Amino acid sequence: MFTRLRLTNFKVWRDTGDVALGPVTLLLGTNSSGKSSLIQSLLLLKQTVLAPDRSVHLSLSGDEATALFDFGSFETVLLQGAGAPRQFSIAFDFERAAATGVSRGSFECHYGQTAARSVAVHDLRLSTDDRQFRAVRREKGAYAIAVDGKTLPGVRGPHYAPERSIAFSAHAVSRLGHDGPVVEDLSLAIRRELEQIRYLGPLRRRPQRDYAWQKAAPGDIGSDGARTADVLMASALLKGSDQGQGVNGVSKWLQRMKVADRLEVRQLGRASRYELVVHRDGLMTNVSDVGIGVALVLPVLAVAYAAPQGSTLILEEPEIHLHPLAQSVLAELFVEVSRERGVQFIVETHSEHLFRRMQTLIARGEVAPDDARMYFVEHDGGSARMRALAVDEFGRVGNWPDGFFGDALGETREQARLMFERRKRGGE
Repeated sequence: MFTRLRLTNFKVWRDTGDVALGPVTLLLGTNSSGKSSLIQSLLLLKQTVLAPDRSVHLSLSGDEATALFDFGSFETVLLQGAGAPRQFSIAFDFERAAATGVSRGSFECHYGQTAARSVAVHDLRLSTDDRQFRAVRREKGAYAIAVDGKTLPGVRGPHYAPERSIAFSAHAVSRLGHDGPVVEDLSLAIRRELEQIRYLGPLRRRPQRDYAWQKAAPGDIGSDGARTADVLMASALLKGSDQGQGVNGVSKWLQRMKVADRLEVRQLGRASRYELVVHRDGLMTNVSDVGIGVALVLPVLAVAYAAPQGSTLILEEPEIHLHPLAQSVLAELFVEVSRERGVQFIVETHSEHLFRRMQTLIARGEVAPDDARMYFVEHDGGSARMRALAVDEFGRVGNWPDGFFGDALGETREQARLMFERRKRGGE
């Protein structure tokens, strides 16, 4: 689980400050305020660690197999108007339930441009407990290695350059002696944390009428939910897996949202093709014929059960096309699944109903404020600004920005005022 994130000079962020992340984290704010940039920083690192070329410093566009987002160039990532040094940085802390190896650590990396205008690591810092390892770029692309603040003598050169932003080179590891395995374990833990990110964007595919099953479980649902049906078919049909857990879990939440009674995977005759069927009020409907809200929430529910335990699920606007009650139930989904399956949710949302239900869950004592972090992001001049919402044990927010969700109480008062004025005029 990621427990802290910090960005400097990254896209619209001059400095986020330390952003504490919980098992559930909600990012709220106006359009184009900077919420997506927070999410994209982790996606950028994930597609970098998945890059086939281990010598790459930062994979801005990824390749056909690993691309999650096209970041363009160094200039499009660097905050406009950033002063010297022209660098941006990404940092995070993490914790893992690891029986062996590293269970907690920190990553911080500063990126700049080379003379050839490519992106290069300028300062990489990997830490665990009270140990810190650094790779610092010097002149002409040479790197120096430091341990706990002390530069290793005679260790300098281009062959000590970091790999995929998170790992020290084999030359550096060999020169670290007994610390070599420590930094390798730390890099591996960071890689695993990034690999276990599952991202679902706001633009999701509509379901098809039927599907061919490949008799295998997909490794990822896809950023657009394209493999949702594959995940559900594997859950229902693949022997030796969590037989039915995914389909049963999805059915439970569809029922709690009051949009369906259950979901079923049905074989079409004797063919190797299957359809997803929604049951409601005694009727069966192919998923392609149900409302768009049900169709677009299926990937959200499926990834909650398909992601391996310990994963971080990054969701953008999971509430799209859902009615208010169903949006509210999403808050319960995040809290319950996070607790039951040990997965983390980082959610970018505009839903007042989701947010209000999270307040209620806190007030009920079903989740602690520190386990349901909430932030408001706003654009302040040339950069974004982060506001941690101060939520007490009763779910009350002490520093809520005016006007974001409108003013329900003010609207009621205005309606009452206008009603009395019209009645008064009618009685004159």
